[in-house]
Amino acid sequence: MKFSATYTVPGTRDKVFALLTDPAVLQRCIEGCEKMERTSEDNYNAHLKIGIAGLKGSYVGKVQLQEKRVPESFKLLMEGKGGPGFVKGSGHIQLTDKGGQTEIRCDSEVQVGGMIAAIGSRLVEALGKKMMDDFFKKFGLEVTKL
Repeated sequence: MKFSATYTVPGTRDKVFALLTDPAVLQRCIEGCEKMERTSEDNYNAHLKIGIAGLKGSYVGKVQLQEKRVPESFKLLMEGKGGPGFVKGSGHIQLTDKGGQTEIRCDSEVQVGGMIAAIGSRLVEALGKKMMDDFFKKFGLEVTKL
């Protein structure tokens, strides 16, 4: 499945880039994220609890940042496993200065397997889009607070 979206948040590209790579901010903005910790400069471990159409589960995963061009862009690789299956994906994040605000362009591709895949791609796609929208809504609020 592929997802693409553009969001505008208050703040400079430098600030937005820094917050997008801050594990504490990410944990507060990712729905169901119980733990997000940096394990090295560009690597994180994450623990999430997510429910999809009555199929709830806990996931443990890894996130890695690559191709960082501060404050312009980075590539995000992620993989997670849990009782209901697995999630594996990548995303490219592009930041553009918009006069005191920052436009965030997100293009991602995700693969799911196990029981998650059995519930249907439309439902998984709708959940993925909702999670992305919810993340950036919360993230925009975090940027204004910090």
